[in-house]
Amino acid sequence: MRADTARFLHHLEAVRNLSVHTVAAYRRDLADLEEFVGGYLGREDFAWGDVNRAVLRAFLGEAGRRGRSRRTIARKLSAVRSLFRHLHREGKIAANPAAGIRGPKLDRTLPGHAGQDEMAALLNWAEEQAAEENNLSRTRLLAWLELLYGSGLRVSELRSLNLDSLFGNQVRVLGKGEKERIVPVTKAAARALRNYLPRRQEVADSDSAALFVNRGGARISTRYIQRLVQAALEDFCTATGLSVHSLRHSFATHLLDAGADLVAVKDLLGHASLNTTQIYAHTSKERLRRVYESAHPRA
Repeated sequence: MRADTARFLHHLEAVRNLSVHTVAAYRRDLADLEEFVGGYLGREDFAWGDVNRAVLRAFLGEAGRRGRSRRTIARKLSAVRSLFRHLHREGKIAANPAAGIRGPKLDRTLPGHAGQDEMAALLNWAEEQAAEENNLSRTRLLAWLELLYGSGLRVSELRSLNLDSLFGNQVRVLGKGEKERIVPVTKAAARALRNYLPRRQEVADSDSAALFVNRGGARISTRYIQRLVQAALEDFCTATGLSVHSLRHSFATHLLDAGADLVAVKDLLGHASLNTTQIYAHTSKERLRRVYESAHPRA
């Protein structure tokens, strides 16, 4: 990889604090760009200043001809824009050839979510199991479900929680880009955590910081959380294709259905832009009906 590209990726990781997954995606897309530009210009020793808008459009066009989805092409364009914006800001290139290039129009996909009755049934079952068996596995699963649905956490945020992340009726969450936010904890989640912590103490080392641990006392893996939560969802929810992330979608959708402010939901979810949160407004049909019936004089 070219030195300028490598420095840019280091900037994303060290300065902007992007996640390792985002940086890895940028690395793959920019490696594809370097390979394409070298072939397009007929030399591998090109400078980024040699790249113009036509070259970048050809790069995106080639991705389309290879059958890449519009979402993948949009992601590649995002990586290209970020690179050239950085190079221009650093004075490495005189002009930004990526400025003004439009990406493909993306279909807005509505996120899958569980119904409120389904969530109530799932949580009641998990609570009964935790009370009946009172072991690490059952009390931990209940705490996961209550935090994922009750506080709208991402699974990575749930996994990274430490004992000192909890204070009062709130939890300190480290989200995307290492951005910290404080979110409320429901009474049910607080109760589930109180029941879980004694079971945690039975297996965790006294100096362990992790809130959620496995039977060996180590921090739980993301994949393990995903597997157990998805299995529970499949037993109680009728929608297909639900995942652990669907609990976060359900959290946002049910808040909006109950009349919550979109900006407040944005802050609870830790979204950088309101545009990201607005997709949930499209799922809240019941809320729209109630607003219509209460506000329109002819309803």
